[in-house]
Amino acid sequence: MEYIRVTKENLEKEHICCAISNNKDVQVSSKKAWLSDRFDEGLVFLKSAERGKCFIEYIPAENAWVPIDADGYMYIDCLWVSGSFKGHGYSSDLLNACIEDSKEKGKKGLCILGASRKMPFLSDPKFLKYKGFEVCDEADNKIQLWYLPFEKDEDKPRFRECARHPHIEESGYVLYYTSQCPFNAKYVPVLEQTAKENDIPFHAIHIMSRQEAQSTPTPITNYALFHDGEYVTNEQMNDKKFLKLASS
Repeated sequence: MEYIRVTKENLEKEHICCAISNNKDVQVSSKKAWLSDRFDEGLVFLKSAERGKCFIEYIPAENAWVPIDADGYMYIDCLWVSGSFKGHGYSSDLLNACIEDSKEKGKKGLCILGASRKMPFLSDPKFLKYKGFEVCDEADNKIQLWYLPFEKDEDKPRFRECARHPHIEESGYVLYYTSQCPFNAKYVPVLEQTAKENDIPFHAIHIMSRQEAQSTPTPITNYALFHDGEYVTNEQMNDKKFLKLASS
């Protein structure tokens, strides 16, 4: 498999989404704008030559858009291998490239969000265990922080207190999201319109900076839906899913 590192120089021509092949799509352009601003902060986006079928995205944890304390670590935003490409070792290739790069940059290790069981848009815990990752912290909503230290006795990354007990005071449906996931550019407006048409209390909070992301009341910031103060899901909603949820 041939791998390509996406940079500011080739960003416009490269495909960077797992499901959207049209580079002109508003969802892709919003993600690319977000990526472009992160490259100067140390973000690395390594992908297969195939269109968005395999990729890894990682950044120094100090600059990650998640509420964690993990100084000296590298944080993996996303490690993705599309269905037909699974089972060929590509995820190991990408992870190994991240490990090698992180060691060269003097990092203590890697960290990534996960859970005790496989959940949408989170890394498979079986894969993480197989690769030597361990759980180093867990929030009340069962979202876990996993880490892979390069040396023994390294300080463990941890969630910030604001994310450890996901809860907000606002009633109704409240969605925290970033432009990190390309699907949000399309589906957040869909939810806003659906909620309006059906008189469902809904408030979308677009996280626009690292500082905001690092103080968000949930470990997951790219998409986190609350209802009447309680965390519900990180799974992207279309209109049908949202209405089904709201009627349950």
